[in-house]
Amino acid sequence: MAEITPIPLRALTTLRVGAAPARMIDAESRDELVAVLREVWASGDAWFVLGGGSNLFVGDEPFDGTVVRVRTEGIERLPAPPGRVRLRVQAGHSWDDLVAYAVSAGLSGIEAMSGIPGTVGAAPVQNVGAYGQEIVGTLVEVELIDERGGEVTVVPATELGLGFRTSVLKEHYGSVRERSAVILSVTLELEEQGDGAHPVAGAQLRQALGLDVTEAVTLRWIRDRVLEIRASKGMVLDDADPDTYSAGSFFQNIIVPAAVARALPPECPRWPVHPDLDRVTVVPLAQYDGMLPPAPGVSPDVKISAGWLIEQAGLRKGYRIPRSRAGLSTKHALALTNRGGATAEELAELARLIQVRVHSDFGINLQPEPVLIGIEL
Repeated sequence: MAEITPIPLRALTTLRVGAAPARMIDAESRDELVAVLREVWASGDAWFVLGGGSNLFVGDEPFDGTVVRVRTEGIERLPAPPGRVRLRVQAGHSWDDLVAYAVSAGLSGIEAMSGIPGTVGAAPVQNVGAYGQEIVGTLVEVELIDERGGEVTVVPATELGLGFRTSVLKEHYGSVRERSAVILSVTLELEEQGDGAHPVAGAQLRQALGLDVTEAVTLRWIRDRVLEIRASKGMVLDDADPDTYSAGSFFQNIIVPAAVARALPPECPRWPVHPDLDRVTVVPLAQYDGMLPPAPGVSPDVKISAGWLIEQAGLRKGYRIPRSRAGLSTKHALALTNRGGATAEELAELARLIQVRVHSDFGINLQPEPVLIGIEL
């Protein structure tokens, strides 16, 4: 590990805001990452880890603590059931480089997540996903180190509380994460599909790609098409395009009860969130009379488009507060962008305005998706 001269975070985050922290350390290997985290935790200093910087919104004041840059890389093949391949990937490895590797090797399961910025270690924290694929669908386990005690353990995916853009490791705005730990490596299990064309599973992905149920395409074709779609929305990093100076979707799409969704205009985009059909019913033995109670009627929750709500609240693509250097992307209303030299406070001012307008018009509270450090909404 190497302690380096702190670099301004505006140069290391995709929102391009943030001053230099008090201390910065690079960890180039798994063992270095374990050692530096244990040292920082023992010191009691404030800290956070930095991968690709694509999901951070950092304030204008210098962070009075230690930033650990995770720079570990590497992909290792592990034994797997027939027709499957397991990959153990180091936390600092580029997520999109992993997707490119999988596609070139004919491995299916993450191709729809092409172009997502950031590192592999950050992916399970918020259960990254796109076009109907989420990492929960392929994740086997993670190796992580817990802040409490500094113990390194291997944790199955089933114990991570993976849900829509969440896990027990994610620090949601206004709350504390359930488990304070840092991922060291991630193990995925992918399907061996090869270079041939196959029908695409998943209605959401087929719809995004403009395919019917029987139409067959290759993994390479899916990746190329997804990258084209994301680029058209300013969601692929490009130094020449200020629309990409963002943290991706700044606000989460909202999951609401079906009754709330029915109260919204019918043209509001929505997707059903399937209920738990395997829910366990526990009947105390003293009350059991040989009959099971009828299953309650289940009405699935509904995922609502936050981008649509923002636009319908009058904040269209390209909107900017007068004299502000922050604005909505000209391609994608859900992305807050740094149009050049914006401060964190300018971006926060725009985010607050969006929250107020959407709540006023629809009664819905939008929650930020990035991790906020040294800034309040």
